[in-house]
This record gives sequence, structure tokens and C-alpha cells, in this order.
Amino acid sequence: MLIGETISLCVALSWTATALFAEVGSKRMGSLPFNAIRMTMSLIMFLVVIWLLMGVPYPRYADTGTWVWLILSGIVGYVIGDYCLMQGYIFIGSRFGQLFMTLSAPTAAILGYLLIGEVLKPLAIIGMVVTLSGISMSILSRGDNSPKQHHSHMKPADDDNPKHHNINLSLPKRGIFYAAMAGICQGAGLVLSKIGMTHYHLALECQGISDQITPDGALIPIPLCFSVPFAATMIRAIIGMAGFMVLLLFFTHDGKAKLQSALKDRKAMRCVLGSMLFGPFIGVSLSLLATQYTSTGIAQTLFALTPVLIIAPAAWLFHQKVTIQETIGAVVSVAGACLFFI
Repeated sequence: MLIGETISLCVALSWTATALFAEVGSKRMGSLPFNAIRMTMSLIMFLVVIWLLMGVPYPRYADTGTWVWLILSGIVGYVIGDYCLMQGYIFIGSRFGQLFMTLSAPTAAILGYLLIGEVLKPLAIIGMVVTLSGISMSILSRGDNSPKQHHSHMKPADDDNPKHHNINLSLPKRGIFYAAMAGICQGAGLVLSKIGMTHYHLALECQGISDQITPDGALIPIPLCFSVPFAATMIRAIIGMAGFMVLLLFFTHDGKAKLQSALKDRKAMRCVLGSMLFGPFIGVSLSLLATQYTSTGIAQTLFALTPVLIIAPAAWLFHQKVTIQETIGAVVSVAGACLFFI
């Protein structure tokens, strides 16, 4: 049975649901309140998970080097990346937002080569060209197919309205910028996280601890090699929550009032909960499980299907017109991202 492949497909479906919940939630309450509340919920969840897996409610055995690199990863991947992603959802919707997330693969490949000496294969270079071609094909389609803005107080400025753009550009420039930055930051955050994970395992070796043992006091007896990724993600979540709270409460006008208003919006809060459950909880957990049953390359290839899987539900839920050229562009972009994992 194709257990790993089935789980990997479930991960892509889970991330599709996350994006749809996030689009609705971020449009209702704004990107900063949405991310601040979601990261707080995620952190609480990870506190419980780490306590069950490691016997203590904090990343056990992590040294200073681990914290430094994972803090950097959290700032780039969560604070900057997620902020840009939610802003992208507001301007161009989750369908196009997820399309730009395919930029994470070429970004990770380039930074992996520059920072940690990973080999940049010829297929990866071809993948970059294919990915960019697919994105270009989608955003240069003719006609006004950009997602509708449902909330006037979050409506982009007039100069971001597609009708004021060149006829060949179907999306607001501001939305393209935010979504592209989100994809780039996700790829950069992944490389920084990988460096942090390397330091985590080195810290275990320096302390004479095997990653095959079960920590003392763990309520769920599994080896450290399975729980370390959760601990690393928890460090990133701490930085993500702190970063968004600081931005919202100290650098945003009426940030406290916006947070209180967001907490009272029941529909938006359900979207936050759905995004958190299908993302950090179900999505991340299943992605870790998938790699135990199939190769990383196959798993990552199936994970990358989200930009294609999201087309139909986004069109149905948000009444968006989807052109053949946009669909082909999404498929081409995903195909380019998949070349990085072959």
C-alpha cells in the first residue's frame, strides 16, 4: 500500500484547507491580528505536544546555537513570511497566494547552495525557470480575474486596482509583491531552520544523548529524532507569536482595540482555529509522518500540489473566475517546484 504517498496527499489537502481558512480570517480581522492569535494558539498547542513528547514544556537539550538559528528562521519564515502571505491573501486571494509559494523551492535551493554548500543540480536550475514561467503565465493572463475584495475597509488603494494596470497584468502589484515575498521568506526560513536543526542534533551529540532514546518523563514514548522537529518548530512559534504581538500592540495604531475586536468575531476566530489545526497541527504532523513511509522527494513533490488543489475550492467558495491559462500556469509552476525534489 502507498501509505506514505497517501499521507503526503493528505498534507497537501490539509495545507489547502489552511490557506482557505486563512484567506477568510485575514480579510475579516486583518493580517496582524490573525497571525498574532493564530501563533498564540499554535504555541499553546506546541507546549502541550512538547510536554507529552519530551516530558517538559520547552525545547529540551537545545543549546544557544540552536536557538539563534531557529530564532532567525522564525523571524524570516513566520513573522515576515506569514505577514506577507496574509497580506497577499487580502489583495489577491489564497489561490494566487499559494501559487507564489512555489517560489520557496528555488529560494531554498539557492540559499542552501550559498549558506550550507548544498549541491545545486541542473534539474533545480531548470525547475527555477519552469516555476517562474508558470507563475508568469498565471499572472499575465488577460482580463480582470483578480479575487474580489469583500471588505471595503481592507480594499486596496485605487492604484492597486487591476483596471489601472497594464492590460497584461491581472493582479494588483501590491498583492504580487506580498505573495512573492511570502514564498521567498518561506524558502529562506526553511534553510535557516535546517541549520538550526543541525545545531540541535550537534547539541545532543555534545551532551552524549542519542536521538534514538525516549526522554525521561515523556508521556508518549517515541525517540527524540521524531520529537526534535516539533521542538524546533516550537522555538519558531515562540518568535512568531512574540513578533506579531510586538508589531500589533506597539507599532500599529489601535492595535489593542483591533485585537479585542478580532477576538469577538466568532466567524473569524473559527477561521483562525481551522487554519491552526490544519496547518501547524495536522499538516506539520502528517508531513513528518509521511517522510517515515516514503522518500523525502516523493513526499515534497506531493506536498507541492497545494496551488493546483486549491483552484477548484477557491473558485467555488469565493466565486472566482478561473481561466484555462491560469490553471495551466499553476500546473506548470507546481511541475517546476517538483523538479527540485527529483
